[in-house]
Amino acid sequence: MAEQFCAQALTYGTADKTVIRDVSLSLDQGELVALIGPNGAGKSTLLRLLTGFLKPGAGHIMLGGKPLDAWSTQTLSRHRAVMRQQTQLGFDWPIEAVIGMGRAPWTQQPEASVIQQVMQLTGCLPLAGRKYAALSGGEQQRVQLARALAQLWCDGAPRGWLFLDEPTSALDLYHQQHLLRLMKSLTAQRNLHVCVVLHDLNLAALWADRIVLLHEGKIVSQGSPESVLRAEDLARWYGAEVQVGQHPTNAAPQVFLAP
Repeated sequence: MAEQFCAQALTYGTADKTVIRDVSLSLDQGELVALIGPNGAGKSTLLRLLTGFLKPGAGHIMLGGKPLDAWSTQTLSRHRAVMRQQTQLGFDWPIEAVIGMGRAPWTQQPEASVIQQVMQLTGCLPLAGRKYAALSGGEQQRVQLARALAQLWCDGAPRGWLFLDEPTSALDLYHQQHLLRLMKSLTAQRNLHVCVVLHDLNLAALWADRIVLLHEGKIVSQGSPESVLRAEDLARWYGAEVQVGQHPTNAAPQVFLAP
């Protein structure tokens, strides 16, 4: 398995705007890293750079000591999976077929046993047999998570680097909790390594091992939830008046909007 994921001095821009400015970031094995920041900070763009879907204007990305663009598409897809914010399909397939798409780097015939295991892991079994297009936004997100995990499935478990772009945005409270608990338990086994864009600072505080705060395309803070989620810093970067307290049952900070 590719053991290191490292970005050095990434810059990316469009014709009239620099979106990512000199970003360097290392991701560690068995770690859940949350990317946070206000709207327009560059979180989704950075995720697309890290996963190879965008090419940086400057800087480089290394996976397992090899430049990302030196990996073949098939081999990279066995080590790195991505769940985008929204995925619209141009065909109306049953969810089992959509999840089976994740097995394309491994086999032309998706294994029913793998699909069943991934559906159980992600809480998709109640959706069995339904057409993807008929699902709610939250149900589609769960299916896309299952597809991404199926892509990394090897020897009975997902292994490698999983990148998630706002995976909880359409989920209700139960499924937000289920998804992040699942990511936390999988990373604790040190076979799966997760980088996730989150808008909800309290979700990031509860489940992330490390938080990376972006503002105007630059990393302005990173570290433990306690070190990043400070009221004065959040007020500076988000422009909102906030108060920071402590979760009632653990040491995680919790962020509250000032009335």
